[in-house]
Amino acid sequence: MKLPIDVLPLFPVLNEKLVSFLKQLSSVDWQKQTIARKWVIKDVAAHLLDGNYRRIALHRDDWSVPPDIAINSYGDLVNYLNSLNADWVKATKRLSPAILIELLELTNETVYEIFSGLDPFATSAYPVSWAGETVSHNWFDIAREYTERWLHQQQIRDVIGDKTIMSTELYHPFLDIFMQAWPFTLASIDAKEGTMLSVVITGAGEWFVKMENGKWQLNGQPEKRKAGIVTAETVIDGGIAWKLFSKSIRKEEIKESVTIEGDHFLGEKILDMVSVMA
Repeated sequence: MKLPIDVLPLFPVLNEKLVSFLKQLSSVDWQKQTIARKWVIKDVAAHLLDGNYRRIALHRDDWSVPPDIAINSYGDLVNYLNSLNADWVKATKRLSPAILIELLELTNETVYEIFSGLDPFATSAYPVSWAGETVSHNWFDIAREYTERWLHQQQIRDVIGDKTIMSTELYHPFLDIFMQAWPFTLASIDAKEGTMLSVVITGAGEWFVKMENGKWQLNGQPEKRKAGIVTAETVIDGGIAWKLFSKSIRKEEIKESVTIEGDHFLGEKILDMVSVMA
């Protein structure tokens, strides 16, 4: 059975590019501030390592630690995860960049082997909450993990001005996964049956959502465009789209990088999409 989004073969590619890039960084580079708020490059690399160890502990060793606080809302969950992330980054301050690279090389391979052995259509350990799901398949959880790895690697590369992974091969799948949150973003917005919206990410691709059977649904292969078929078309600069959808920048900051044709209200809703836990 064909997977809706199959990015597992890209993990080794992305992993190799991360390690090779980190090995080129100077000691000064490792301390440079990233767009990830309080984190420097070394902190972001440490966070990637944390993700690897969590996956290995869960999938290989069947080990997980329940939250030590009550999780009664989405906000509670986000705050809890932010606290976990901060604890790990603080603890790994004492690790050298060389140690981080060594451990990333080792654990990247282990996580890839684990993911390769999972039934893609079995229920995943974690639902993809930012897409509005309370239960997800493994293929979607793995896809979400791909976006985590692409995003944090790009945060590192962005500091240096490197655009290597903003390629069709690696950036388009990242956006394709992020777009799974678009229908959820529009869930409270009513529209006539057949209403279709388009978003163009320059240099990366075009995506559509359509109101079908009373629900917004991604339409990966819409019928050929005809005059008036798209109610709104939003064009976003590919260089800033990943920052916008990861809540690294706000829509108010990027007005000059966005154009909307047609229904401005519906077209602007894509700018509210957040495809990370934030």
